[in-house]
Amino acid sequence: MKPVYIINGFLESGKTEFITYTLDQPYFQIKGRTLLIVCEEGENEYEERLLKKSRTDLVLLGEEEEFKSSNLLELEKKYKPERIIIEYNGMWNFKNMKLPFHWSIEQQITTIDASTFPMYFTNMKSLLAEMLRKSEMIIFNRCDGVKDLSVYKRNVKAINQKADIIFEDSEGEVNEIFEDDLPYNLDAPVIELDHEGYGIWYLDSLDHLERYIGKTVQFTAMVLKPEGFPAGYFVPGRMAMTCCAEDMAFLGFACEYGQCDSLEDRQWVKVTARIAKEYFEDYNGEGPILKALRVEKTKAPKEPVISFV
Repeated sequence: MKPVYIINGFLESGKTEFITYTLDQPYFQIKGRTLLIVCEEGENEYEERLLKKSRTDLVLLGEEEEFKSSNLLELEKKYKPERIIIEYNGMWNFKNMKLPFHWSIEQQITTIDASTFPMYFTNMKSLLAEMLRKSEMIIFNRCDGVKDLSVYKRNVKAINQKADIIFEDSEGEVNEIFEDDLPYNLDAPVIELDHEGYGIWYLDSLDHLERYIGKTVQFTAMVLKPEGFPAGYFVPGRMAMTCCAEDMAFLGFACEYGQCDSLEDRQWVKVTARIAKEYFEDYNGEGPILKALRVEKTKAPKEPVISFV
């Protein structure tokens, strides 16, 4: 079987940039030649230097009538590639694509310009849906200034629930946590945070505190009583490994509790608290403050350290 990689998307959606980046990576310097079939000409072109370096033969098929099995077989005979990359034309209906029987699609990726997505989703939804339906990865690029990324994600998930969806801006991948991805229910009377949930809640609270103000959370935590901390406050939290064993940090927010004197440093407790946003001197401004409703002694969890590795 001949492995085929399909990169599709509308004109100027970033297909050429994605393929160029891939061809230029060290991991792509592998045995044999690559046949790159380009089905439309955009503003960006492939450099001869890159094609030579990556042992890639480029062929342009500018008309949909040219993209048929007989022509593709002739190209295979001529160039004898180990693998084939197809930069498919977004205006050609993907369901009409016919490949030679022994060509096997290894991966399909769709690129989308986030700034023009609403227009295409509204006016060319059927064409877009055909692209997305079997894609394993969907990359939204040019996300700078776009406020509706969660809506975009829901739009795409309605068509393809299994695809990995990546958002990128000029700085690289956008590490956004969307409400739909949270492993707990924000509308629950008490949001119970398990081992995984605590770390996600902590990071999400730093970026989206508005989601949690007035909510009640419950979690198992270690008591930290920092020297010089205001009376009536302690920090319930968890140790986290963010990169390696040497890179450990204590993740927790200040918690107001009238019986702090009864707590011992590093003991384990179950905390039930309401979340507020208040000024706190150690924050040098406003931030998340927990208002303890209950603090109960408990056993250390089976996995005391949260890992973000």
